[in-house]
Amino acid sequence: MKMRSFFLAGIFIVCFGSSVMKAQDVYLSIPENNIFNRFEFTSVPTRLMTNANRTNWDYTFFGFGPIAPTFTSTSGPTFTHSSSLLTLPSSVLFWQLESMGGQLPSVGLSGSLPGFQFFSTSSVKWFEPPSTSFGGGFNRGNINFIFKIPASQFTANAFKAGNYSMDITQNYNDFTPRNFKTILVISPSIRWVTTSLTKYIEISSLNDYRSTSTRVWDLGNTEIAHTVDFNFWAKAAANTVQFTSSKGVPGTRNIASIKLGSNGPSLTTKALSSNFQNFSAGNLNVVEGNRSSFIPELYVSADDFKNFFFEAGTYTFELNLNARSTDNSINSLQNTAVQLKVLPRSEITIPSSGRNVNFNFNTAALYANGQTQIIPNQITLSNNESFELYVKSDENYFKKGGLQTNINSNILQIGIDGSSVNAPLSKTPQKILFDGTPVLDRQLNVRYTVSPADAQSLVGKENNTYSINVYYSFTAI
Repeated sequence: MKMRSFFLAGIFIVCFGSSVMKAQDVYLSIPENNIFNRFEFTSVPTRLMTNANRTNWDYTFFGFGPIAPTFTSTSGPTFTHSSSLLTLPSSVLFWQLESMGGQLPSVGLSGSLPGFQFFSTSSVKWFEPPSTSFGGGFNRGNINFIFKIPASQFTANAFKAGNYSMDITQNYNDFTPRNFKTILVISPSIRWVTTSLTKYIEISSLNDYRSTSTRVWDLGNTEIAHTVDFNFWAKAAANTVQFTSSKGVPGTRNIASIKLGSNGPSLTTKALSSNFQNFSAGNLNVVEGNRSSFIPELYVSADDFKNFFFEAGTYTFELNLNARSTDNSINSLQNTAVQLKVLPRSEITIPSSGRNVNFNFNTAALYANGQTQIIPNQITLSNNESFELYVKSDENYFKKGGLQTNINSNILQIGIDGSSVNAPLSKTPQKILFDGTPVLDRQLNVRYTVSPADAQSLVGKENNTYSINVYYSFTAI
């Protein structure tokens, strides 16, 4: 009897163990392309249950009164994230029966296949059986479904990396499992959607350097698709800006004179360096649509712009941009080549108060000693290239009443105050300033001289007014 009791107990345990079926959860991996590009996701036929024995539906009374198979969410109306408080509505995922044992069940005598539906806390029929068991049944085997996520759901929801799950129960005992989880798997990913690979800036006016405002250049809209929270890191490829003058002479500028920020609150403003820095004002979190956008900007102060970027030529540097997840597990790099081109520009201005220079010879001493006049700040010059300053006249002789005289233009010598150069005036341009370096709004005192010898050559000339036009010009070197 003891042996029989032990044997029966063993049978009981084995039978009890065989009746427990472990739930087989359904994992749906959602490709990042669908999330980022907002394309509809459609799965391959996916097994939710298996049917080893049945070939027809349950009916309440002798083959009549069909019991429809249903799904019910037992965990609530949302998919819940595995490691955060984020959720997705049940309506994000649609499904429809694809086959039972390799083909759809019979729809004779008013059976029907419902369209795509989503899970609910109320029972949802996934097939409408025929009104009588004589209408036909189904095959044994796998029970497969097709899943869809409409494109609109990718725009309307935030899909953060991780698993979103919902607990589902179904009402047919012979279909296994009775309970399972439907899990949406979102992989961690960061991708640049739009950004400017190059930025070209052209400066064509000297007035840009007269402004007291900070220079601002936007780098265009930057849009980054992501399923993880990230920060925006940036650096320059080198600690210098490469410069090539308009004459082909190389040079460098300190990259720290350029700052990076944004036109909104997304980024903080910092000076660039050759080391990566986090420019994010705060974490750029996963949001609806899974895209973050902002407009990075470059800044140069008015003083630095005038002091370091005035000379004509081309200034180039490369920005290395890095969207890096907050846990530093993944990142996505993007480079932007920046070129600032400063066109050659020059200006000479003479104020109205300095347009006339008058010599009066009305005493013997003036004829004997000659005269020199220095006109303060007569010329204001700007040139963003190395240059030489020239002076010339339009004629080789002075005029009287519009008529040429025999007084040669070279009796008038012109130079810059503080310089030893005195150039006799002629129609041929004469150099009066050598090796000038790029300069903005430099004021010059101009020296006009009639030497004693030249003054004495005027003795005996008719008492009248004699005039000549004087022209100043640049030559770049």
